[in-house]
Amino acid sequence: DRVLTTVLFTDIVDSTTLAEERGDRRWRDLLDRHHQVVRAQLLRFGGREIATTGDGFFAAFSSPTQALRCAMSVVEAIRRLGIEIRAGVHTGEVEVRGEDLGGLAVHIGARVAGAAAPGEVLASSTVRDLVAGSSIAFEDRGEHELKGVTGSWRLFAARGA
Repeated sequence: DRVLTTVLFTDIVDSTTLAEERGDRRWRDLLDRHHQVVRAQLLRFGGREIATTGDGFFAAFSSPTQALRCAMSVVEAIRRLGIEIRAGVHTGEVEVRGEDLGGLAVHIGARVAGAAAPGEVLASSTVRDLVAGSSIAFEDRGEHELKGVTGSWRLFAARGA
């Protein structure tokens, strides 16, 4: 089955360096706190955890506005732990594979997240267009080539109201 959904990807900036500096036990403790924060925000904004990626999350939302608000909230909450994340949001049709999601829209979402700067929530132009009229503002980040995806994609940094 294919369904329209919004995907959110996050990852911790410089996680390998942080893990080395902190050592295994302190890194694991930090990851546990990170996971608690992200899961609390997913619950708050109606997101569904699809997978963890070691130092990041893959989540799905029925609303791009909720995904963006969740991502912005996670960025701020994680900053209080002394670390930064980057996040990417994209809306498209995904393939439902049991509890997992797949397809090109998932790959695009992951690539959008990879293009984000530390502390930034990047969104595809699809997401920006879909949330027109919300209180979310965007800053144009220009055209990007997304690895493995044909063409260039205009990306936007999401800002709160």
